[in-house]
Amino acid sequence: MKYNRLGRSGLKVSSLSIGSWVTYGGSVDLETTRSCLLAAFEQGVNFFDNAEAYAGGNAELAVGKVLKELRREDLVISSKVFWGPGQGPNDTGLNRKHVTEACHAALRRLQVDYLDLYFCHRPDPETPVLETVRTMNTLIQQGKVLYWGTSEWLPQQLQEAFDVAERHNLEGPTMEQPQYNMLHRARVETELKPLIDRYGLGTTIWSPLASGLLTGKYNNGIPDGSRLHQMEWLREIVLDDPAKLEKVRGLADVARDLNCTQAQLALAWAARHPHVSTVITGASRVEQVHENLKSLEVLDTLTDNVLERIENILA
Repeated sequence: MKYNRLGRSGLKVSSLSIGSWVTYGGSVDLETTRSCLLAAFEQGVNFFDNAEAYAGGNAELAVGKVLKELRREDLVISSKVFWGPGQGPNDTGLNRKHVTEACHAALRRLQVDYLDLYFCHRPDPETPVLETVRTMNTLIQQGKVLYWGTSEWLPQQLQEAFDVAERHNLEGPTMEQPQYNMLHRARVETELKPLIDRYGLGTTIWSPLASGLLTGKYNNGIPDGSRLHQMEWLREIVLDDPAKLEKVRGLADVARDLNCTQAQLALAWAARHPHVSTVITGASRVEQVHENLKSLEVLDTLTDNVLERIENILA
């Protein structure tokens, strides 16, 4: 396993990590969850990504039951706050009350004393940024959170958070969690680049396979029982542009020549970017964990000529 610094911080995270969205605590039973998480850990994965919104909190319950079997110091565990599982007026957003209570709830569900990473899952236009930044700093001072960050914040929103933190002598965000893959590139490569260069912002990227599209399994249609078959809203997002499928089909030849799967090619391509701290993968079967981690072997085959070939296909 390769380990990267989380941006300019001293924390090191595995190049590939594992997340719990739409799997653990929901469609995947606890025994399979255990098999997947332990298989990932045994192969060097140390970052496990979670959120209060995943499966209404049940994802963190399931992950917590497994990770408590491991040495806490070997793990980097996250949660994200915004959409709480409750229905009350303060069960959502980034106000001081919800951020604090959500942190405490995540600690209970995950059965840990502190979160290594705590993300603001989305920006909250109804809460002053200073209130959120102060609350995150309070949690850090209390030892409940080590690093705080954001997810899917626009560059101007992140800049405001940095400005507020600097003005009030507070700690700004250490990391951002943006979507990044072969078909969704601008956020990391263009929009966030000035902030990454200026503040050393780390990135924990999600959807490296474009919700499965880059695996090639939809090249000839949508199989019954697949995620896109079951989720109409996701199908509309992923297949909003027919040209995407043509690009994915073109990548099949590259994967074949490198003797890897299209999924492994896509994961390696994302992991090789210098502004990517870790690539969050998902797995509902232990076989997927092993297949995904083999993408690290593909990294050395991504020569300049191969990358140029990929660029020509994606252009």
